[in-house]
Amino acid sequence: MPQSPAAQHRLDPVREQAILDAIRELLTEVGYDRMSIDEVARRARASKATIYRRWAGKPAMVTAALHGMMAEHPPLPDTGSLRGDLIVALTAFSRLYERKHPYVLALLSAIRADPSLGRLLHEHVLATGTAEAETVFDRAVARGDLPGPPDVGAVVEVCKAMLWHRLLLTGLPLDDRWVAHLVDDVVRPLLGVRW
Repeated sequence: MPQSPAAQHRLDPVREQAILDAIRELLTEVGYDRMSIDEVARRARASKATIYRRWAGKPAMVTAALHGMMAEHPPLPDTGSLRGDLIVALTAFSRLYERKHPYVLALLSAIRADPSLGRLLHEHVLATGTAEAETVFDRAVARGDLPGPPDVGAVVEVCKAMLWHRLLLTGLPLDDRWVAHLVDDVVRPLLGVRW
């Protein structure tokens, strides 16, 4: 994640985690606009100087807190089939999106008001998942499940749009039945393959 030269200072991992946890708590309790760096520092038992040495400001700090959630899942297993890999991957991402849901709700109005926050979130949080998808599709090509690599960005974008639509607009669960529907009725035709 890009930082100003002064903000590239690495913290002790325990201290950094305490700060990231405080950010997540405050986002859900008071929202982005009312969350202050003073309160983050107080709750994490850190100084404001420590926070500013690590992050350039509130947008970078919040982005780091959400980006950390994306990195908190284990590597996706190889199930031996493209369909199996997609089911496992989209189930894992469904659980992650359910965890991120309250934070995204807390940030919606702030993203519209602060374009720099929106750009950071897109680059470092919303744009994630492509590397995992490339791994899944590379394995599928190697097994002969796909004739060649697909447009990974398009597949990821469609899946994310459907995940967020279901979470934010319908409120329906991201359950196993829905994941199977997404894989079989949306991703499979997008890839042009049969199982």
